[in-house]
Amino acid sequence: MYQSDVEGAKALVQKYEQLKNEISKVIIGQNEIIHNTILSVFCQGHVLLVGVPGLAKTLLVSTIGRALGLSFNRIQFTPDLMPSDILGTEIIDDTRQFKFIKGPVFSNIILADEINRTPPKTQAALLEAMQEKHVTVSGKTYKLQEPFFVLATQNPIEQEGTYPLPEAQLDRFMFNLQLDYPSYEEEIEVVKNTTSAKVTDINPVMTAEEIVYFQNLVRRVPVADNVYEYAVGLVSSTRPNTARAHEWSNKYLSWGAGPRASQYLIIGAKANALLKGKLSPDIEDVQEVALPILRHRLVRNYTAEAEGISIEKIIHELNNK
Repeated sequence: MYQSDVEGAKALVQKYEQLKNEISKVIIGQNEIIHNTILSVFCQGHVLLVGVPGLAKTLLVSTIGRALGLSFNRIQFTPDLMPSDILGTEIIDDTRQFKFIKGPVFSNIILADEINRTPPKTQAALLEAMQEKHVTVSGKTYKLQEPFFVLATQNPIEQEGTYPLPEAQLDRFMFNLQLDYPSYEEEIEVVKNTTSAKVTDINPVMTAEEIVYFQNLVRRVPVADNVYEYAVGLVSSTRPNTARAHEWSNKYLSWGAGPRASQYLIIGAKANALLKGKLSPDIEDVQEVALPILRHRLVRNYTAEAEGISIEKIIHELNNK
């Protein structure tokens, strides 16, 4: 596709700028959320988006899907949703043969809306697809489309009647992004754009083949040993009562991050460096992606809750040691 990896890296920077321009036609502000969502697509990761209703989570995902030239499906999770509603089901056709009807998971981008409103059995069906990139129905395996990216949303309020994702399943999400209210100026722009008759066309910037190429390019980025050591050292410092634990971890955490966090820190730093036009990541790139990667992997203890010490504050302390 490109003559060399360096040429591919330069092309990625240009494509990323075009992507941001297309997305900003529809989404006002939220630059960090957009950056991290695009970053996770190139890292082959998945995103958990936490935010109150009405902050354009669905619009963000569909816009990114259109700008990337990918197919997009939204699944609204409810307490009565079954695994077959996501994966698909077998029916008997006219010839009395079983025929598999594909479910909405057979798409490039999946928006799993309010994933914590459905029982664990249905959550597990989606999370298997995320991990394995294929689904198994009635003993047959069906491969999912490439690239495959899940963006799940959760509502931080209204916790009645929800099924919180277990720690092991949260671990499969690369990023946990907290969506905040827009600023006063941004909200004025949003209201102007959404209450007029203006129709915005989003032009696809990439093809699925290009995205798969860039995903492989990210994997090939060389990393210096000191960056590996910093990433693994940071994750090790979150594990309380171990040899490399930070004093804050011993004091405020009951559980630290696993090895998957170290892998995501490195792959996230690689992609972050490429999007900035660098050919290799440094420690700053690891620090930039650390918060959304570690946020959902650390479990605070009672002391931290009693003293009002947030996860963000703990990560900030560990990341600047």
